[in-house]
Amino acid sequence: MPIEILMPALSPTMEEGTLAKWLVKEGDAVASGDLLAEIETDKATMEFEAVDEGIIGKILVAEGTENVAVNSAIAVLLEDGESSSEVEAAPSAPANPAPAAEVATSSPAKSATLASSPASAPPAAADKAAEGVRIFATPLARKLAAQNNVDLTRLSGSGPRGRIVKADIEAAGSAVSADITVASMASAASTSGAASAPQSANFETISKLYAERAYEEISLDRMRKTIAARLTEAKQTVPHFYLRRDVMLDNLLGFRGEMNAALAERDVKLSVNDFVIKACALALTTVPTANAIWAGDRILQFTPADIAVAVAIDGGLITPVLKDADQKSLSVLSTEMKDLATRAKGRKLAPDEYQGGSFAISNLGMFGIDNFDAVINPPHGAILAVGAGKKKPVVTASGELGVATVMSLTLSVDHRVIDGALGAELLNVIVKNLENPMAMLA
Repeated sequence: MPIEILMPALSPTMEEGTLAKWLVKEGDAVASGDLLAEIETDKATMEFEAVDEGIIGKILVAEGTENVAVNSAIAVLLEDGESSSEVEAAPSAPANPAPAAEVATSSPAKSATLASSPASAPPAAADKAAEGVRIFATPLARKLAAQNNVDLTRLSGSGPRGRIVKADIEAAGSAVSADITVASMASAASTSGAASAPQSANFETISKLYAERAYEEISLDRMRKTIAARLTEAKQTVPHFYLRRDVMLDNLLGFRGEMNAALAERDVKLSVNDFVIKACALALTTVPTANAIWAGDRILQFTPADIAVAVAIDGGLITPVLKDADQKSLSVLSTEMKDLATRAKGRKLAPDEYQGGSFAISNLGMFGIDNFDAVINPPHGAILAVGAGKKKPVVTASGELGVATVMSLTLSVDHRVIDGALGAELLNVIVKNLENPMAMLA
């Protein structure tokens, strides 16, 4: 029977996307691994690979189509000996498509997809084992599932022919956390009676206030909708508190100048932000209990220091993640950050390059901002807001009045994960690292 090619879930939270471009046409022969299409999510444009071989029998969704639901059929693949006439006999995708694993066992047509969201799996999926349906999973995936109490019967695999792989287990943990957060938000809204009015009614009410004024109505793209939803969630569900410190930058600026002179032949130029990234990464290893995130009903404490850095892009922002930042040199961090920022602005990052991390940095110093309070990006435990370094009058160690370059830092902290004293310890170590930059090379 023809194989349905389904809209892939390119991240654990993706529910729909835009089919930006087809890279094949009807009648083309494809093999496993061949590129089929370009899919736009709220953060990036990604290429979608085939997991089966055959002939493209029919394209069901035209390129440029927006709001294509995950797991809905976008094309039909014919196997050897099948003709295009059999495509008409293939069942169409349901209005609310089931996860790939369920479709594969309940529909006469086979299904092919990269991934599906574990959070969307219905309770009926748990009956697969009882019905004697074999669950395909790699040995590593089975081991991780056992360690993290993940029910394999509720997952749809993103590996070849639906096999459950390591990434599916990791995504399941993220989806469970997201479900808990969404459920708590819904419960709070229901209890208070707030936010009960539909968005359209809210727009109608507000637009009437400005009926006699000239304005342009701007529709929200997928990125802006996601930013609005996540930051609203963060401020409603994450108990923020804020810690502030000033940093004396003169030692760092002098040291940076010397290093840039030495690195000029290698075409490497370190920024103050590179030092901030390194200082935060080392601080998380010095204060390991602060290297943690909130995971719904427990805390996850990490060994590696993975730092997310906010990058402004057209229409919003994205936070590429520098993994194992504590173990990398300043020159490597600088080069990697420049590459991530460049590809982020072109929306060319893969999901694993902007998801994860336990700690984030948002630097508005280059825009002349003295200080600000950043909003935590769940499930991160904290985010550091970095202001501009400016010449200011200070009292020196000898008690005399002097002038120094001072930079303001504000640490926004999730109180569920990090208490006040622990947050203060973390920020103090960050400041110590920045004021003694040579020690970060030891």
